[in-house]
Amino acid sequence: MSDEQERPEHRLRRELPAEVPASEPEYGGAPEPKESAEPQVTGRQRLWAGLWPPRLSRAQLIVAVLLFGLGFGLAVQVASNSDSGNVLRGARQEDLVRILDELDDRTQRLEDEKQGLEKQREELQSSSDQAAEARKQTEEKERQLGILAGTVAAQGPGITMTIEDPKGAVKADMLLNAIQELRAAGAEAIQVDQVRVVASSYLSDTDKGVTIDGNKINTPYRFKVIGKPQDLEPALNIPGGVVQTLEKEQATVTVDRADKIVVDALRQAKQPDYARSSAR
Repeated sequence: MSDEQERPEHRLRRELPAEVPASEPEYGGAPEPKESAEPQVTGRQRLWAGLWPPRLSRAQLIVAVLLFGLGFGLAVQVASNSDSGNVLRGARQEDLVRILDELDDRTQRLEDEKQGLEKQREELQSSSDQAAEARKQTEEKERQLGILAGTVAAQGPGITMTIEDPKGAVKADMLLNAIQELRAAGAEAIQVDQVRVVASSYLSDTDKGVTIDGNKINTPYRFKVIGKPQDLEPALNIPGGVVQTLEKEQATVTVDRADKIVVDALRQAKQPDYARSSAR
């Protein structure tokens, strides 16, 4: 049989390629993606890498510290103002009215003192015998200064305050607060036990107890105070005042009004070492 008469299947076999590459798709599809050698970085990872660790300059660090200090100071100030207002915020209506009355009384006392001084000036200017009037006013002023200095005895309306301290918790600063509150309320003469309290008096704690100007005072502490009772007693009983502070230390405080209080503890007049009168 000749080549032209060769079988059809033999001719078809010679026309087909010997083998088809396995990597090419059979119907022209896209090639499979190749695996990446390095993992991809997400946007969140890039953001975190940019923020941490923080890269602050020295100037930025100083500004941050100053801002923190300013914020802390403002927070402390706000908290302090809030605490200071809590006492009056929780006070009863009658306590608030009493505080307002006390402020009005203090204002009235200052106004009365001003009018008294103006009256003295007018009397000096209008008196026919100015020298005699001046001597009279000088003697009166000397008696008043003697009461304030503790060199003369005094009597008048006022209060007595007794502080019983069985546990010994009352300290010198608490008694000093009581004295200052009484002075602010218009006390003109104060005596604690047998010690006259004057402007230069000082209180201190010792091993034996509380002393005033070096003189030991014993419990119960007894205050004799000359002044307007309607001003003195409320000043001690205001919310957060002397009485409440002492009662927190389990001390017992008793305040009594009286029409006559005698303050007879005296102090020796002290001659100043350096101060001299500037009047000629």
